[in-house]
Amino acid sequence: MDFNSHQIHLDDSQFVEDETPSLPIYLVSGNIGALGEQTVRTVLPQFQGVRWPIVKRPRILKIDQVVHIVNEAKETKGIIMHTLVDNDLRLFMNQYAMESDVLAIDLIGQLMEFLMQKLGQKPLGQPGLYRYKNQEYFDRIDAIEYTLDHDDGKNSGSWEHAEIIIAGPSRLGKTPLAIYLSVLGWRVANIPLVLGIPTPPKLFELDRRRVIGLTIEPTELLAFRQHRQNNLGVNKKSDYNNITILHEEIEEARRIFRKGRFKVINVTNKPIETTAAQVITTITRQLKS
Repeated sequence: MDFNSHQIHLDDSQFVEDETPSLPIYLVSGNIGALGEQTVRTVLPQFQGVRWPIVKRPRILKIDQVVHIVNEAKETKGIIMHTLVDNDLRLFMNQYAMESDVLAIDLIGQLMEFLMQKLGQKPLGQPGLYRYKNQEYFDRIDAIEYTLDHDDGKNSGSWEHAEIIIAGPSRLGKTPLAIYLSVLGWRVANIPLVLGIPTPPKLFELDRRRVIGLTIEPTELLAFRQHRQNNLGVNKKSDYNNITILHEEIEEARRIFRKGRFKVINVTNKPIETTAAQVITTITRQLKS
């Protein structure tokens, strides 16, 4: 039975594998389980020498799901940490786990019981209310995380989840632009086009309305690359800072943009804010057409 579970591990560098036997910890939540995961990530590094298997079980909303998790924890000799806000489900979890001789740690139950008595009212029992009320903030964080994970052509298997895909030659400013857009709430994938290296076929499979090709005048690109080399203490001549090769790189990128029928934005002498506004306007207009 699959309840959207997956296993994670804390940073392996913090632990020494197999020094001490460790039991799985099941993180159970009615929503995505961020509170439980943060609690575990805060506490476990205090105990060195153990690799802790963490099994996340989000969106647990039914009795039969709770029964399955408790039974699995009993089989694996694991423990349960839960943040269930549905009072009936929470109480059932605690009772059934106790009857099954499984340790279930109720992370929010004591606080909820106190507030129920103090305020004289029952909780709404709706998971995810904090996230719902702060959805814009969480969407922005998700966008930033997605963009960082998809910088410089990484993780091509999930490019299709990007809201904006930007492509262009190296040192043209794709990464700063992508991060700037992500802070505004856009999930961005940034794909470098390198002369002599085949263009990823996946680029041409994406929704072309979301793809923006970036171009620049060769002299400005040369200045950017020379500045980069100076910062690194590298002064030798190479294809990287050869103006003839730069012309070829930019022309090859334009050929790719024509093949994919991608909209092209020239970033020459433009501040990042101007380019970002142009990207957003172009994408928004294309999606409406």
